[in-house]
Amino acid sequence: MKRQSALLACGLAAVLLAQSAAGAASLALSNTDRSEIAASYGYLVSNYYKHLTPQAILQSVRGDLLTTLHSKGIRNAHLPALRAIGLAGANVNAIDSEVLQAARQAHGRTSVHHLSYVAIDGMMRAAHDRYTVFLTPREFAQLNAGLDGGNFGGIGVVIQQDPASHYITVENVIPNGPADKAGVQQDDVILAIDGTTTKAMSLQQASTHLRGKAGTSVHLTIARDGRTLASPLAITRAEIHDVSVIEKMLPGKIGYVQLMVFGADTGQELTAALNRLEQQGVRAIVLDLRDNGGGYLDAAIAVSSKFIPSGPIVSVEHASDVTTEEADDTAIPPVPLAVLVNGYTASASEITSGAIQDSGVGTIIGTRTFGKGVVQTIYPLGDGSAVKITTARYLTPHNRNINHLGIMPDIPVAENKDPRFGDPAHDAQLARAIEFLQSRLAALNTRDNG
Repeated sequence: MKRQSALLACGLAAVLLAQSAAGAASLALSNTDRSEIAASYGYLVSNYYKHLTPQAILQSVRGDLLTTLHSKGIRNAHLPALRAIGLAGANVNAIDSEVLQAARQAHGRTSVHHLSYVAIDGMMRAAHDRYTVFLTPREFAQLNAGLDGGNFGGIGVVIQQDPASHYITVENVIPNGPADKAGVQQDDVILAIDGTTTKAMSLQQASTHLRGKAGTSVHLTIARDGRTLASPLAITRAEIHDVSVIEKMLPGKIGYVQLMVFGADTGQELTAALNRLEQQGVRAIVLDLRDNGGGYLDAAIAVSSKFIPSGPIVSVEHASDVTTEEADDTAIPPVPLAVLVNGYTASASEITSGAIQDSGVGTIIGTRTFGKGVVQTIYPLGDGSAVKITTARYLTPHNRNINHLGIMPDIPVAENKDPRFGDPAHDAQLARAIEFLQSRLAALNTRDNG
């Protein structure tokens, strides 16, 4: 009986081994995985702005695959060394084979598809460039949403919490939105939302109360100029698109324009904002680029062109050529201009700041900018993922390379503690910009009257 049991056990082991071998044999890259690996390799080799050897790419892929296997608890993982040859197709085939080798050693602890992502990520890491990266479908969607904005059910206001009263206040009203149509105005104090006081309510809580399904209603108790309106305002929520430009008029007819990002619609939004300010008789402008991490190159050119009537905006230097982008002849009538920047002003924001500084149409105020002087191109892949690759560096109109250096402001002003951007009473940099513009306006008035 014991011998029979031993034989049965051996037979079972043989079956399991056969099943394992069959499973390993069935491992294969999908057509999508193959095409994405090939496309990513081609994009990187052809478009990265510096020389990058195929051997460095292959070694990085192998290293990332081994690291992944080790993270899955496979300590004795071993992958063959990869040797690059001149043909791109052969190098891609070598990566495909390495992915399958890794999948066989993973014993089901991770999928072939995930390992193909690891391989693409490894290619990008070969550049040792923080901006050259692989983006999963979720990361790519989040990037697009951040640049192009999303939609939500709401009333169309930008809110702040008043530091003195601790009530929620209206920082800005989106033109033609539900709140605008209902009569809500900038600087209104929202005392209550649907009867719930906003005193000591966080911005997140207030936003949650204000947002909701399009077509539903919300009632706001409003105080304006120190007096509570006779009855709450009933507002019907609608589909709201995130805006990238906010504007308001400050005392003395100084327009304040804040750009959150350089998105697909930023140029059009800025044009509309400047038109509204012009209709109100704007005499000077503060362009706030603080905490703006950049966005699309085309948006930077469009924004810069609103203030620079002609001439170069930026030079884009690829590995094989240099392209100079010129102002697009859409500039507003010249008015005194101050541009606010800080350490988080980066990329497209620095293109605009540098162009305005070099052209002499405005004065930069704040602290040194981030110093990102390179341009990335995003290449979407078949399943919703993408690779983002540094394809060029840029130079300001005076041929300044600001990468890792940043742009020094013309008037250095440190940021105060806990600033409220857009509120001169709690924003030292904005207060200095207003002071500067008032002096410019006074000088212009003296000249015109002299």
